[in-house]
Amino acid sequence: MWDSKQLWHSTRRHFLSGSATGFGLAAASGILGWQEAAAQPQNRTESGALRGTHFPARARRVIYLFQSGGPSHVDLFDDKPLLRKLHGTDMPQSILGEQRVTLMTRDKGRRACGSPYKFQQHGDSGLSLTELLPHTATVADDLCLIRSMQTEPINHDPAVTFMQTGRAISGRPAFGSWMHYGLGNASDNLPAYVVMICGNADQPILSRYYHSGFLPSRFQGVQFQSSGDPVLFLSNPSGMNHENRGRMVSTINHLNGLQLQATGDPEIEARIDSFEMAYRMQTSVPELMDLSTEPEDVLKMYGTDVTTPGSFAYQCLMARRLAERDVRFVQIFHAGWDHHGGLRDGLMRQTRSCDQASAALIRDLKMRGMLDDTLVVWGGEFGRTAYSQGDDLNGRDHHPRCFSMWLAGGGIRSGVTIGATDDFGYNIAENPIHVRDLHATLLQLLGIDHRKFQYRNQGLDDRLTGVEPARILDEVLAG
Repeated sequence: MWDSKQLWHSTRRHFLSGSATGFGLAAASGILGWQEAAAQPQNRTESGALRGTHFPARARRVIYLFQSGGPSHVDLFDDKPLLRKLHGTDMPQSILGEQRVTLMTRDKGRRACGSPYKFQQHGDSGLSLTELLPHTATVADDLCLIRSMQTEPINHDPAVTFMQTGRAISGRPAFGSWMHYGLGNASDNLPAYVVMICGNADQPILSRYYHSGFLPSRFQGVQFQSSGDPVLFLSNPSGMNHENRGRMVSTINHLNGLQLQATGDPEIEARIDSFEMAYRMQTSVPELMDLSTEPEDVLKMYGTDVTTPGSFAYQCLMARRLAERDVRFVQIFHAGWDHHGGLRDGLMRQTRSCDQASAALIRDLKMRGMLDDTLVVWGGEFGRTAYSQGDDLNGRDHHPRCFSMWLAGGGIRSGVTIGATDDFGYNIAENPIHVRDLHATLLQLLGIDHRKFQYRNQGLDDRLTGVEPARILDEVLAG
């Protein structure tokens, strides 16, 4: 006679054996027939954990132009005539106060370092920008410039981690992973979260800056490479064609499905999803990378480097093409802004690399009617000091106390400047805006209430904005 335990195992074994064939066929159908399925109308509004949004979204997607290393706000966006006048003199102690500084300048003199660059007002809004950004100046009326950002970490790695994940410690999901988790993937054949890296990385771009953290790994950012296969192992090995690759993936996923049913491990589900997506990307990614369909005037708008894989211009154009194909979150990490020395040459190099392409991206999206529902973010992890690092007055240290970023599109007010710093660009004088406030506002634009958007982690309901106060920046939102 069978006891209850034996009966349970027998029933479970028969269930898995019987259902396995169906699962495998479903997997094969999903892989081999994806092109036909993609041609049918899809309802993607409830594919994420939120099953929709908390309220109507103003933005459908985000393109984040992250300038890694800490761009100098007082040389790019925040003109300080008094700092220029006092160039080379000791900074007033009343301005320095008791703020934390790095070990690189803690025991050294702090002499005021005025910007060597001219500033000018642009557009109907009168936005003041440095002469190093002539192309950005042409889209001044589309920008919302925030001059009163502030963060907490003072060194690169924790500061980048903080900007990406809302915490200075590693192991937490990046913003793009949160967005994918909450809203799902709107594309059938491309990842929801794509990352590209360019520039000279004095500070390395680590994969955990775009990691899924404690969320299932299916929500991790997918890096597109600048050489070789755009995505690692995208090409078939010698002797393998696309049809046979599909059969192989289908068989592997059949076996993974059995293990998923046996254990319920979400990482197995993530692996099944990644195998299927990788197979579909073998067709979609080559088409994405083919620039032959781009009009010559569009390529010219982005600059001469636009056809050079790995350049910032190329990646900005890719960002627009990805956005057209319903990729929800595209992030470009543009390294090389850490100018402790060689500030003048370094800033000229970085702005030459990114200025024209950043402006072209705004114009391109606007020309295609996509800027209204595409949120573009430009900025780094912190700013630079008003005082010089080095006796040659040609370098600046890290400065988390205040810095500048700009936003455009996707429900953002255009042609406005938010917040202000003191006459030295060292302290916030008006409307301090914390990183958590920025995150809460970006989620708001995506239709997500940051207070209700959470994931159960180690027994607690965790959020991107944490438990600390975070406010929605109404002054940033379009009416």
